Amino acid sequence: MEIGFGVPTTGAWATPEAQALVARRAEELGYHSLWTLQRVLNPAGSSDATYRSVTDPFVTLAYLAAHTSRARLGVAVVNLPFYAPPILAKQAAALDRVSGGRFDLGLGLGWMREEFAAVGAPMERRGARAEEFLAVLRALWSGGPAEFHGEFYDVPPVVMEPRPVRAPGPPVLLGGGAEPALRRAGRLADGWVSSSRADLAAIGRSIGIVRDAAERAGRDPDALRFVCRGAVRVRPAGAAGRRPLTGSFEEIRADLRDLAGQGVTEVFADLNFDPEITGPDADPRASLERAMQALDALAPGR
Repeated sequence: MEIGFGVPTTGAWATPEAQALVARRAEELGYHSLWTLQRVLNPAGSSDATYRSVTDPFVTLAYLAAHTSRARLGVAVVNLPFYAPPILAKQAAALDRVSGGRFDLGLGLGWMREEFAAVGAPMERRGARAEEFLAVLRALWSGGPAEFHGEFYDVPPVVMEPRPVRAPGPPVLLGGGAEPALRRAGRLADGWVSSSRADLAAIGRSIGIVRDAAERAGRDPDALRFVCRGAVRVRPAGAAGRRPLTGSFEEIRADLRDLAGQGVTEVFADLNFDPEITGPDADPRASLERAMQALDALAPGR
């Protein structure tokens, strides 16, 4: 199982300097990948500080591409209903090129009504739209003349250049925890990425559904990637009713081994969902210090 790390993305600690520092240190320690997330906006007056002040994932990853040379660069996830397929195809191809083919594109369907309303996107039939969206992306990434005529998207004969570094384009990982979303990932995507709310004690069940859908579609389940967003919270050891990836570094490392046993092929430790790191009262310097400690303690091979 590969090990990645979520760069500072939400809250006061998510400065360009901190992002670059974490990314460079992660690469030095042998981490496989670096990850961001997306939140366009939040409802006014919301008391939920989880997604407070989130940086744009594409801009952040392009910036980090210049500060790294080996680690893969991923977003988990951007919400495809917020984009026209050619715009997202162009951005993803450009990011793949500036990173030397290191970009992983995680796609989700979104869930917050305020975001959908603000960007003018419909929430209805998101799953059906996603299937056409993926077809348009791959057609545009082909480098040759492409066109698509579907229920939701209509693209006349066009050519999009420059192409991504490698055919057929950046790996696409689909998010979602409902069974239709899991089966869609198995049928159409290069893999699946879990959310911060996933039940990590039972993630193997979700992986099993994705694998079954892939096999039914005539695809090789072993060729798929199963990426887990590991919402890490470092706390004193021995807490009663401890959740996976919450506890001491020793307990968290044991949890990582359990995830591998459930079929996860890659997990990235993500401190962005810890209120002690990203909350409104958190000291950004202390948050960065704790992240650097976690980088060392959870590094591959430890």
